[in-house]
Amino acid sequence: MSPRLELALQNGLSLSQPLTVICPVPEHDLSTLPPGAQVVQPFKPFHDCFAAQGFDTVPEAKNPCQDAIVFLPRAKALARAMIQRACSRAAGVVVVDGAKTDGVDSILKDVRKRIAVEGPLSKAHGKIFWFQANAAALEDWAAPATQKVGDFQTAPGVFSADGVDPASAMSSNVLPAKLGARVADLGAGWGYLSAEILKRDDVKSLHLVEADHAALTCARRNILDSRAQFYWADAVKWTAPEPIDTVVMNPPFHTSRSADPALGQGFIVAAARNLTRNGTLWMVANRHLPYETTLNEHFAQVTEIAGDNRFKVLQASRPRR
Repeated sequence: MSPRLELALQNGLSLSQPLTVICPVPEHDLSTLPPGAQVVQPFKPFHDCFAAQGFDTVPEAKNPCQDAIVFLPRAKALARAMIQRACSRAAGVVVVDGAKTDGVDSILKDVRKRIAVEGPLSKAHGKIFWFQANAAALEDWAAPATQKVGDFQTAPGVFSADGVDPASAMSSNVLPAKLGARVADLGAGWGYLSAEILKRDDVKSLHLVEADHAALTCARRNILDSRAQFYWADAVKWTAPEPIDTVVMNPPFHTSRSADPALGQGFIVAAARNLTRNGTLWMVANRHLPYETTLNEHFAQVTEIAGDNRFKVLQASRPRR
């Protein structure tokens, strides 16, 4: 079990069913929680991890619960919105568990101004505290009903929620006028690159693959073109339903504070696997990330098409089998 949660259960915290656990990550051991706990996890790889452990796992919470546990994300606005949503659904106790690097001290200070808290308890470079659910006290923490970037809808916590990502903008500016009939956007986010791709008449089908359920929900609202197909999936494991002529992607490179090139490398392997024999990959990435070796292992030809001191756009063709 999470060391802080275990400590809290040993020091006065009592949990009742139905219990909702919001946004745990695979490092959180939930095996000793009461049977029947529901896990809310919108990130598909983490969702699948808890589903494989036998938890009732959903991408978003909709039903009321008695108690709720919130594992804090890094983004403060998203953390507040998660706590507020937990308060609006829970009838009993809301538990907040977070690392210092996730801003738990700031969240604790803010909650204490409005609600009496129990705990807090410190362990493993973080804190845990709990309080009686009080939705009215945190009403102004609710996420906005809509968030806009131009004509696009985004959501708090999704990648590039406040504006078009400059790497994606660079990529869209150098994509060729013709991309082929069957295209995939791996890590499609809320749909900016996909919208640019669909401006091309030669595209007959576009497969949007995104692991973040909230981002994909935005993409469904932003992309109304009948050529678009949507997949809530881990792009690294995704298999296209048809041979793909072109893959376009701006892959993520971290799930924590540290950069992890293995994520983008996994996207490259997935692109090569799904492309036709003469298919092409268009990839934008941060300049410092070492993707060229993996690209050359999986494609016969690799060229840097554009770039600056921050980003690079790479074209790779003829995937190796």
